[in-house]
Amino acid sequence: MRSPIACLVALGALLAPLAWSSPSRADTSAWTFFGAGAVGWKQGDSDLVFDGALSFDIGVGTTPDAPIIVGGLLRATPLLDSGIDLALLARVATRGFQAGPLGLALDVGGYQRFWGPGSTGVAGALTLGGPLGISLSLQGSYGTDDAMSFGAVAGIDLLRLTVYRQSLLPLWPNPLPAQDRGRDVARR
Repeated sequence: MRSPIACLVALGALLAPLAWSSPSRADTSAWTFFGAGAVGWKQGDSDLVFDGALSFDIGVGTTPDAPIIVGGLLRATPLLDSGIDLALLARVATRGFQAGPLGLALDVGGYQRFWGPGSTGVAGALTLGGPLGISLSLQGSYGTDDAMSFGAVAGIDLLRLTVYRQSLLPLWPNPLPAQDRGRDVARR
């Protein structure tokens, strides 16, 4: 019969590598955008209607240090005189979009319209991102019941303004940037 102490020592030696870890980086990109603009839309045989619109995005993606960032986001687009469209989108963005000074993001996915006769379909956007989180987005969608919309929204991304900002650093330092800036991020 083996000693319980010997079994515990053997088990401890077997599990010891699990207790060790090296410093790691797990930074992700993230987006929190709000903006306003105008959207033209129609559904079925109705005439084209232009409404004021808001846009709210929240999402997460791969590391901001990469030249291309891939992620996903949830977009809510309230049309001020009509209702709200919700979209779940995949995003591909350049590092310039995430950290500035200039870049592009392409969003493609599905949407659901919960007002009027309702609609389900495909939505997309091309967004130009400038310094300090300023963005201009051209958005569009096409769905069931011949629903379609297109519009432009301008706004600001609060995370790109703060955490991911790499613009105006001499005038406005970013004390804890998400991007790797030549130092060990794990020790921050």
